[in-house]
Amino acid sequence: MERAADRVVVPDVVGMPFHVGRDIAYDAGVSLANSDPDGPPIGAIAWPGLFYITSQRPSAGTEMYRWDSVVIEVVAHGDADLIARAPNPDKPPVDGAQAHPSIDSYVDATETGDGSASE
Repeated sequence: MERAADRVVVPDVVGMPFHVGRDIAYDAGVSLANSDPDGPPIGAIAWPGLFYITSQRPSAGTEMYRWDSVVIEVVAHGDADLIARAPNPDKPPVDGAQAHPSIDSYVDATETGDGSASE
């Protein structure tokens, strides 16, 4: 049986704070869900406080029907460093790839227009 809902692509939300991942998932047309179908909604687990998403199922790039659920696991902020990993740990941070200017010359702001230094 074919469903009337259109298809959407699952975004990658692993490693993100829950509130950010939730918004990205919503914008993509999917909802986040607790891995325990008999448990509370995932929003009740990840509130209040800062929680990070440590896994998702199905994986990013999977096609599914709009508003189907992506099952996630979350951990509290204090535990996230032990479990969550950056998506591309081998790539430098965006800031690290920026050029930094070097000072090649200096301007003496104490000079007056006649070439002598002011006091």
